[in-house]
Amino acid sequence: MKPKQECVIALGPLIIGAGPSGLATAACLKEKGIPSLILERENCIASLWNLKTSDCMKLHLPKRFCELPLMPFPPEFPTYPTKWQFISYLESYAHQFSVEPVFGEEVKQAEYDQRIGMWRVFTRKFEYICRWLIVATGENAEAVLPNIAGISEFRGRVLHSSSYENGASFKGEEVLVVGCGNSGMEICLDLSKYCAQPSMVVRNKMHVLPKEMLGTSTFALSMWLLKWFPLKLVDALILSYSRLVLGDTVKFGLERPKIGPLQLKNDTGRTPVLDVGTFAKIKSGQIKVVPSIRQFTATGAEFVDGVSREFDSLILATGYRSSVPKWLKEEGFFDKDGIPRMPFPNGWKGKNGLYAVGFTKRGLLGASISAQRVAEDIACQWDCETKHLCLELQTILN
Repeated sequence: MKPKQECVIALGPLIIGAGPSGLATAACLKEKGIPSLILERENCIASLWNLKTSDCMKLHLPKRFCELPLMPFPPEFPTYPTKWQFISYLESYAHQFSVEPVFGEEVKQAEYDQRIGMWRVFTRKFEYICRWLIVATGENAEAVLPNIAGISEFRGRVLHSSSYENGASFKGEEVLVVGCGNSGMEICLDLSKYCAQPSMVVRNKMHVLPKEMLGTSTFALSMWLLKWFPLKLVDALILSYSRLVLGDTVKFGLERPKIGPLQLKNDTGRTPVLDVGTFAKIKSGQIKVVPSIRQFTATGAEFVDGVSREFDSLILATGYRSSVPKWLKEEGFFDKDGIPRMPFPNGWKGKNGLYAVGFTKRGLLGASISAQRVAEDIACQWDCETKHLCLELQTILN
């Protein structure tokens, strides 16, 4: 039996999450004359960018692939905006479309009430009732903390990459970075700039690609080539150029998967690493590559190849996961990991007015596409379903 909470009736859609996905959806709805309400658990918009990214972070793709619907980046911004420039853009975006989230409202539970044909969304203080529920918390809502043998015995500093700001406090330290995705690679590069000695754990095969090819971004070139050639051929072209520029990555402990980078992205959602200078540091020995960890010790780690080393600090660049399974009570649309079961481009719409934005595994571009589709779909229902909505709700609830 839930305690009685103050009830808030949302005339328009209720959006959970004030990151880029939530902001984009609210703006697209507003452009169609549809009001919305955003609930955000933190005290700011884009909390992942504001609170959980390192100072060295930049957009991995050119800005034209990262802008949200209806508003481009300022022309004076560089091709790859910094973290702070991107946050500034998002703040301007929210101001431009008068998006004002309700901060400090963490959703504890959301479920569809068949009796009234509405969603009931519970926070600590309020119960929100809405016809349309848009989940915009995204794929990266919670840090993943692996349970590696002996990790609790390690006496050095331990932090997740979401708490890493810069390498200033690691100067002169031996630092073990667990995770070799874009975040792990960039943290290693940043640590080396601050005169730390980073070692990076590489457990799986991975694709490392130059950030740019032939004077343009690798992503942009790939998208252009896919207009003319089959995916398998484009993968072959990209890998051939990568070998020409980077050399044989296997020599340095970075074995490539048999499947090409674009095919792998389509099949699994795994993103190739876009090199921003880390690989040169690996080749020079300033960043060391180590295999999987067998167990931690009080002063370091023992690896699966039998080698043991001492470390001062441990950084877990082990990624994030969806928080949806913790609070959304529904069956069929989201899987057990909190990701829509239907792959892109069909994973944006569920049943009973349930939608998802920011779960495409295609970054900001995918989120923008979903936001526009959701707004268009709700707009088709808006006029015919809202005329008597408030009156009917009041009658039912009373």
